Order: sequence, then C-alpha cells, then structure tokens
Amino acid sequence: MGIVSLKKNIGVPKYKQIVTSIEDALTNGTLKKGDQLPSLNKIKNTHKLSRDTVLMAFNELKNRGIIHSVVGKGYYVSSIDVEVKKKVFLLFDELNSFKEDLYNSFLENLGDNIQVDIFFHHFNNDIFNKLINDSIGNYSYYVIMPANLNETQVILQNLPNDKVYLLDQVPKGLENYPAIYQDFENDIQKGLFTGLHAIRKYEKLVLVFSDQKQPKQLLNGFLNFCGNYKINYEITKTIYKRTPEKGELYIVFEDKDLIKIIKKIKEQKLQLAKDIGIISYNDTLLKEVVSDGITTISTDFNFMGKTLAEMILKNEQTSVINPSKLLFRKSI
Repeated sequence: MGIVSLKKNIGVPKYKQIVTSIEDALTNGTLKKGDQLPSLNKIKNTHKLSRDTVLMAFNELKNRGIIHSVVGKGYYVSSIDVEVKKKVFLLFDELNSFKEDLYNSFLENLGDNIQVDIFFHHFNNDIFNKLINDSIGNYSYYVIMPANLNETQVILQNLPNDKVYLLDQVPKGLENYPAIYQDFENDIQKGLFTGLHAIRKYEKLVLVFSDQKQPKQLLNGFLNFCGNYKINYEITKTIYKRTPEKGELYIVFEDKDLIKIIKKIKEQKLQLAKDIGIISYNDTLLKEVVSDGITTISTDFNFMGKTLAEMILKNEQTSVINPSKLLFRKSI
C-alpha cells in the first residue's frame, strides 16, 4: 500500500483524505524532511481522481509549510511539524518602532500554531509586485499594507479574495477586501480639534508632508481643519533647508523630520510650547520622553495588531476603523 490511502463512503472529502494520509506518513516516520512525494499524476491515476482534487490537497499542505514544489521535479517535504496549521504572508511598507508594536501584537494574539513571514515593499511598486507574485499559492492568508502605491488592485486580483486582509490603508479600488485601517482624514481633523485651544496661540501651522509615503487623506484632513477654523498654514515637503521661526507649529510624520526640527529649534534657541510647537504623528515610547514629551496624533497599533489577529482566527470578512486620538504633551 502506498503513502496515500483513501476510503469510500466515509463522508470525508478525497482531498482531505490525501492530506491526512501524508500527515500520518510524516507522524509515523514513513516520510521524512527532504523526501519526495508521489507525483500528482501517480496519485490521480492510482485512485482514479481528478488532478484538481490532488492539487487541492497538495496546496493545503503547501500553504501550511509542510511541503514545497520544485519546478520540473515535483513536491518535497519541507517540515514534519503537522501542527503548523496556517501560514500568513505579511507585507509591510517599512518597519519602524510603531509598526514593530503592531507586528508584535499581531504575533502575540495569533497563537503558536500559525507561521508568519514578514516582507517589506519600501513604497516600491516593482518590489510589491514581485513579492506578491512569488507568494501566490504558498500561504493560507495574505496581509497587505498597500500604502499609497498605484494600481495595487491589479496584482491583488491574483490572490484568493477571501484570504486577503488589508492593513492601515484601503486605497480606491480595494474597498471590497476585509481590512483594519486608519481613517486618516477624520483622525487628523479630530486630533487637531482636540488641541485647538493650544494651536490658536501659534501664528502658523507648518505641515511637513511627502506624498510619496503619506496618505493624501492626511493632507485633505489638514486642509479641512485649517479652512474650518481659519488657521494660517504652510505645506512643505522637507524641513532640511528651512529655519524654524517663532510663532510656528510644526506637524511632522517622519521620525527623522522630528529629530531634525528639534535640533533646529535648539540651534535657534527657541523654547518648545512657548516660542514654537511640534505635533508628531504615530506615538512611540521615545516621543513620551524626548524634549519632555512630544504631542502626538496616533492610532493604537497594539489594538490594530490584536484586531487583525482576531479577524484571521475567526475568518471574519469585515472592515474595521482603528481608533485614534491626540496625546497632549509639553511640545505645544
């Protein structure tokens, strides 16, 4: 009798019986890591099955990281750990301290029997497309942080719709996917309104905004706030050639811009919250202590990771807005 054993009229789908047979072979030592499995055609012909039935079984084992395919040669055993039930493809735009909090929260709430492979596209369409293409058929779930890349819906169409979850942003054309995301336009307006009493003491808001990395909704929300409350403002792509002046309140998104503006403020001998102000986006432990505390508008990244894990574990096909708030500190 071969590795694959099937029984009739037991109410278990044939592809599941193939999976169970291979699991049993791994557990009892008949199959070991590195061994080659019987070919699709051999199993198909021996048991008079359709090729799709056998392929469905192999794909489940492949998604769980138990087997892998070698082009032109066949399928081989990757792992004898049959307890690994699912594999998650996690694609971030970049890694920083607050996304590390998100990642750690996600892992903590998923449990031990799910493998997570993390990748980064660095806001590059070519890298994004290659990583997605290389991952097709290898994972149980795909968690994608599309950022503001163009035409991501084209490449995502190659993945199973019910296995894709969007993270942080939901660009136009991707609204049908389940997601846990930030409502950037409303969040920045709500955060600035919460600090309006302090903001009004400054003569001008200076938004440091890069459309390459930052969602356009942040810019829209900022402009709406300034228009609604008659706030004088300026938008700049970089602060590197800029000299901060008394009466300005800077809103920065990148940590490197935060460090640079703090350094420039010290060079100009200006005093935070008296002569000049700073609001940063996305809270970290560092921002709690640097310069006696930097005011931030931030979503809850630990909650985002926890919610994402629960959605996957429960196979929930829904969209959730992650909460955000202004954390008032001494920088304004």
